[in-house]
Amino acid sequence: MPRPIILILTLLAMLVPHPGLAGQPHHGIAMHGDLALPPDFTAFPYVNPAAPKGGAIRQAVTGSFDSLHPHIVKGVPALGMGSVFETLLTRSWDEPFSLYGLLADRVEVADDRSAVTFHINPKARWHDGTPLTAADVLFSLEAQRRDGTPNRRLFYAKVTAAEAPDPQTIRFAFAPNPDGTIDREMPLLMGLMPIHSKVFWSGRDFSRTTLEPILGSGPYRVASVDPGRRIVYERVRDYWGRGLPVRVGQYNADRLEFDYYRDDSVALEAFKAGQGDVRYESDPAKWATGYDGPALRDGRIVREEVPNHRPEPARGLIFNTRRPLFADVRVRRALGMVPDFDWIGRSLFHGLLTRTASYYPNSDLAARGLPEGEELTALEPFRDRLPPDLFIRPFALPDGGGGNGPAGLRANRRDALRLLEQAGWRVRDGRLTDAAGNRFAFEILLSDPSEERVALEFARSLEPLGIEARVRTVDSAQFQARLERFDFDITMRWWASTLSPGNEQLYYYGSDAAGQEGSRNLAGIRDPVVDTLARSIAAATTRAALVGRVRALDRVLLWGHYMIPLYHSPVDRIAHWSSLHRPAVTPLYGPMLESWWVE
Repeated sequence: MPRPIILILTLLAMLVPHPGLAGQPHHGIAMHGDLALPPDFTAFPYVNPAAPKGGAIRQAVTGSFDSLHPHIVKGVPALGMGSVFETLLTRSWDEPFSLYGLLADRVEVADDRSAVTFHINPKARWHDGTPLTAADVLFSLEAQRRDGTPNRRLFYAKVTAAEAPDPQTIRFAFAPNPDGTIDREMPLLMGLMPIHSKVFWSGRDFSRTTLEPILGSGPYRVASVDPGRRIVYERVRDYWGRGLPVRVGQYNADRLEFDYYRDDSVALEAFKAGQGDVRYESDPAKWATGYDGPALRDGRIVREEVPNHRPEPARGLIFNTRRPLFADVRVRRALGMVPDFDWIGRSLFHGLLTRTASYYPNSDLAARGLPEGEELTALEPFRDRLPPDLFIRPFALPDGGGGNGPAGLRANRRDALRLLEQAGWRVRDGRLTDAAGNRFAFEILLSDPSEERVALEFARSLEPLGIEARVRTVDSAQFQARLERFDFDITMRWWASTLSPGNEQLYYYGSDAAGQEGSRNLAGIRDPVVDTLARSIAAATTRAALVGRVRALDRVLLWGHYMIPLYHSPVDRIAHWSSLHRPAVTPLYGPMLESWWVE
């Protein structure tokens, strides 16, 4: 089409009113209710606006990486890449789900949320100094719809129209759900879409992993790479957004350094030796006994337990229900009844963790008691498809025998064997077998040697039932590849959620994601009830409705016994050298390292 005609059509599109786009320009979007901060706010309340710039923040981490491209399925991206790329809007970590302007300085949302318009900040620049425009946003949408991670492909498929009336404006319209409702989360998800440079990717394959630094617009750029071993980022001195209210007091270090170790115990020793500045500790045993030394005793290393109010990851031994062995819920329930989790908590975790009994632990989203109010309203249409006990008995995990000692463990095993017999399994000559004589045997796939303690204890607890469970630990690359292909029987992983769950719940638990390699539906859940509940969450128009629907989904997942829940911590355990400082205010989601600074 000739260029003059394109220009005329573009001008006409700008003049034609778009249905539903009655909203006025705002400085951000809240999922429910109003934004907490006014248009003239100068900084987030959980940062120190006067934090000094300079120094380096070093981290000794475990694993490896083989890519600098975090927005595709292939490869294991390096840590820290989020500081290179930016989005149209950015989160406030002191609100359940509110976004404020970053690359976009204004946003207009349709009253029914069927469309959104972003106005790109004219100051926005790529690291090479060229302007960031609506063409880059359109390119990013198409590239990630085609080659992006499965969750992004799932979200962005709902975009029915994307247009750029001018270089600083981008509009998106969204398809309704199958039931005719509008996914109210979509304007926010578009605000969080990573933006890539169209010019940079010209002649390059977006779908391939790369160790070439990718052009970004964020506060840091890649300075050096030792593949799989070390990556260093440097602060962009002329970073375009350094004065924005959403950036003030953040990204203070001149350098971010990540050194990779194969073993976490080695990484801890590196931190204690001064080769790292901060460490988030997830292992209670290491927290209890692993930090003692001169640096801790004389105050050079500081340990803090900082409470947070976010949902902790729902961590557990996840069944792959695609495997016939775990297709029966009675089998899954039975295996979760056998271990002595009270003993595991005391002996392996020093009593510092809480047993997880929700997919949204440590939050008001967790199902509790019996369903009522909004939750009961969400569950009622599916009463005939759910276990009757779900409505009349609160979900409770087996006590692991700890409350009643050996007698309790024996009772749990008897109940487990009864369930296994109902599912067609019998103990014959000390081996649990089916009617055809096939033994009940499986593999537990791990990537972290520190996880072996729990997995081995779980495997040992199954031996009296005649079950053979083998524990296999592989390197991170092989582990990730097998997860993406769903090539495992049981694995130890987690699902993480925010205080405002939404579309990602379908990516975690939805039927479509169960057959999509690389998705987070590791358990292979295919349940129309789960699909409907998960889909309804993003359509909630009030916080109360959202909480009720999430609790309903939580309860259905718990009664499905798709994982054997393990433990979580209600606090962040952080060790850091005394030269590293954090703001006095801790946000709702817990300490944010990007707001720390070096003295």
